Amino acid sequence: MIPTTYPSREEIARLSASMLLEVGAVHFNAREPFTHASGKKAPTYVDCRKLISFPRIRTTLMDFLACTVMRDAGFEAFDNIAGGETAGIPFGALVAERLELPMTYVRKKPKGYGRNARIEGVMTEGQRVLLVEDMTTDGGSKISFVEAIRETGATCAHTAVIFFYDIFPDTRDVLGGHGIALHSLCTWWDVLDVAKEQNTFDEETLTEVEKFLRNPTEWQAAHS
Repeated sequence: MIPTTYPSREEIARLSASMLLEVGAVHFNAREPFTHASGKKAPTYVDCRKLISFPRIRTTLMDFLACTVMRDAGFEAFDNIAGGETAGIPFGALVAERLELPMTYVRKKPKGYGRNARIEGVMTEGQRVLLVEDMTTDGGSKISFVEAIRETGATCAHTAVIFFYDIFPDTRDVLGGHGIALHSLCTWWDVLDVAKEQNTFDEETLTEVEKFLRNPTEWQAAHS
């Protein structure tokens, strides 16, 4: 069923952040920072993949994501939903089911045999495609996925994610420069606010995390 009622944007952000904390998808550790895929250190890590194992939370978040996209982009804005390999595939399928649209997925790179395709499923020229992923940091992977979609002759001007870092100031501008609008449910700032309210982490940890969020480059330089 297509969800047509939803809380305010602010309540969606608060509830989404609370759910990420509830299932243990959020990790803060300033004493032993995490190494991200970029090789840089950070006291924060979020694992949205865990959400697929919690049906009630998964269902609620996907309703939120479908409603957010319809509210921001339009109720008849898309013809196809594409999930990004790999974490975006289950969420893409769930959003496609809610919007009653075909689902496809995009590989990070050609598979190297057979059709050597990056797009799996049926995507046709002229279709308006929504790219769905679990999260975005600086938007780089989204641009690669969108370029693969556009090579089919389809259009892709929107991407939707559960979690957006929102600590790198030029992310939206970079995506916008490639003709991509970003839609998200919550950010690190929402998670930090809820974590403070719930006393999920000790004060020292939250203070250090906030220092990182306010100036990640400076924090990483000091902890390299």
